[in-house]
Amino acid sequence: MDTHVRLEGFGWRHAGRRAWAVRGVDLAVTRGERVLVLGPSGAGKSTLLAALAGLLAEDSGEQEGVVTVDGVDARAARERVGIVFQDPQTQLVMSRVGDDVAFGLENRGVPPGQIWPAVDAALEAVGLNLPRDRSTAALSGGEQQRLALAGAIALRPSLLLLDEPTANLDPAGATMVRDAVRRVLADRRTTLILVEHRVADVLHMIDRVVVLRSGGAVVADGSPESVFAAHGDALAEDGVWIPGRPVLPRRAGTPAGEVLLWARGVGYRHPEQPEPALDPTDGRVRRGRALAVLGPNGSGKTTLALLLGGLLEPTTGAVVAAPALADGSLTAPPLARRVRRRPGDPAMAPHRWPAAALTQRIGSVFQNPEHQFLANRVDEELALGPRRLGRRPAEIRSTVDDLLGRLRLDRLAAANPHTLSGGERRRLSVATALATAPPVIILDEPTFGQDRRTWIELVDLLAKLRDDGCAVVAATHDADFVDTLADGVLRLGA
Repeated sequence: MDTHVRLEGFGWRHAGRRAWAVRGVDLAVTRGERVLVLGPSGAGKSTLLAALAGLLAEDSGEQEGVVTVDGVDARAARERVGIVFQDPQTQLVMSRVGDDVAFGLENRGVPPGQIWPAVDAALEAVGLNLPRDRSTAALSGGEQQRLALAGAIALRPSLLLLDEPTANLDPAGATMVRDAVRRVLADRRTTLILVEHRVADVLHMIDRVVVLRSGGAVVADGSPESVFAAHGDALAEDGVWIPGRPVLPRRAGTPAGEVLLWARGVGYRHPEQPEPALDPTDGRVRRGRALAVLGPNGSGKTTLALLLGGLLEPTTGAVVAAPALADGSLTAPPLARRVRRRPGDPAMAPHRWPAAALTQRIGSVFQNPEHQFLANRVDEELALGPRRLGRRPAEIRSTVDDLLGRLRLDRLAAANPHTLSGGERRRLSVATALATAPPVIILDEPTFGQDRRTWIELVDLLAKLRDDGCAVVAATHDADFVDTLADGVLRLGA
């Protein structure tokens, strides 16, 4: 057989870390195979893909073993490999859509007359019907993900590596991407190695399943049928989303409380952009309830999350806080200096609050976790919010230790947040929002990158917060999350 990819005793340890991200991996993949890599969050799946793409720099960690593509060290075979990361923004290098796809083609020396037809074909293949001059900064997260895929397939690589390529896409967009990948792979000239938590969505695309255990090493390898028949129960226990194992709903255990936030015709338009990022929208956020914000990519879910969180000033309408939220009486301990309101004002707009007040009253979790990290250690990142609010050192330590344990981050307390896996970064971003115990928490794609076990733990945590009286808002494409936790739905772009 024509061995296309080989790993022998592969291991990688990030600089400054004691534990290996992945270790002892032996794997051979033949040309044209379609391989799904599974394993619990933190098992090293993304690190394995980065190694195959030749992206693990020698000065950024320690490598063991051999990694080759077509018999060549992976670092010397980068031009044969296309990769799409969990976070597409790390791959977007140009300010316009067409230029971003063309960038790789130009670097490869493709003749100028062939570049733009290749760009247009790649954009069409991923269902991104946008002008070439559209600003990449104005794209939604899902649109950015499709653009990154277009840049990868435009190069017609012999090895295509996909790290959860549809995680931020609405169902229609996810189907477009999977169909695009199938078309690229139809002639069997391109080898696919795919990391994806939601197995059922990609079973039709793959020939083989490889399972990594936490910390590395292959524990199962074979056809999907044989692997799931022999290891299905153990895989589900380890966090793999095995088909046919649904999660039971977490219904609200307490009555709905008062409205804490109103969206009253709230909308937003980016400066110099012809179309609004969010059309005028109405909605209510109640204590003791979980509200799911749904809609196709580009409908404004992320924008609404930023508006409700007081991180963006509306250009139309208003976000209005209830008096008890606006004056700080819902927070404990209360702020020494509460927001003053004019006589007759029923509430305040959150975007006008001081940073300390906003942090204590509304917690926000961004779509891209690394955008909110400020410290160089996980435990220090969790301590920032409580410390800024003047909490006592013993209280801060207790809060940090509790969150580290509840979100399975305790072994990573001393790690740099930017070296965590995608799922670990997401859990850390949720933990930082919870560290100040706000009565409202707003999350953008909260379950992105989670294996089944950590997904359930995260949903259970949010369910408890809701039942304890917190108002939870989640912008999401995750239908399982909606079915399991949401008490109400706000649809955008309908």
